Amino acid sequence: MDAELFPRSRAEIAPGAVHVPGWLDADDQRRLLEACRDWAGPPAGLRTVRTPGGGTMTARQVCLGWHWYPYAYARTVVDGDGAPVKPFPEWLGELGRRAVADALGAEAATAPYDIALINFYDGDARMGMHRDSDEKSDAPVVSLSLGDTCVFRFGNTESRSRPYTDVELRSGDLFVFGNASRLAYHGVPKVYPQTAPQGLGLTGRLNVTLRVSGFEETSPSGV
Repeated sequence: MDAELFPRSRAEIAPGAVHVPGWLDADDQRRLLEACRDWAGPPAGLRTVRTPGGGTMTARQVCLGWHWYPYAYARTVVDGDGAPVKPFPEWLGELGRRAVADALGAEAATAPYDIALINFYDGDARMGMHRDSDEKSDAPVVSLSLGDTCVFRFGNTESRSRPYTDVELRSGDLFVFGNASRLAYHGVPKVYPQTAPQGLGLTGRLNVTLRVSGFEETSPSGV
């Protein structure tokens, strides 16, 4: 909503985990959405992720820089059309570094970001509790939200169960987690359909997650 009785403010959800509401303005959101639409097209476009046990993730995904599949990285879409992964743009890396500086301070500057995982959620999609642990770098994870509001569940580093904190993420919100919270379990138990800003032109939710791989450039995969 445009006016709120209690405006949202930035909050440290856990040590090293910071929520910054409204970090992307309306123009920035539209530009990022248009880029996501380009990246989602084939080849190496939006796909359904299948787990080793035969299940499927309800959120669909496209990757940039390195292609993630459960539970490793490759330079090609090994679990899809086999095409080379789309390149990671320099401007997106600069956005990630600025996000870390704004959320955690300039001293938290990291090596260049080189991975983006872009997840699309329709109204029924969810994401189970998991850790972002397939990278070799411990640089902070940057999460940007577009479209529908969701419940983002941010947990602890030991298990998928409590204690955790539920945070409402809206379009334009930034969430950064690093340091002691870098390997915290997190997930999306609920998306609220038809809550995207009317002027954005998006039905559903997009989450753009930026990571630093720490991989050697010559390595064919992250393992």
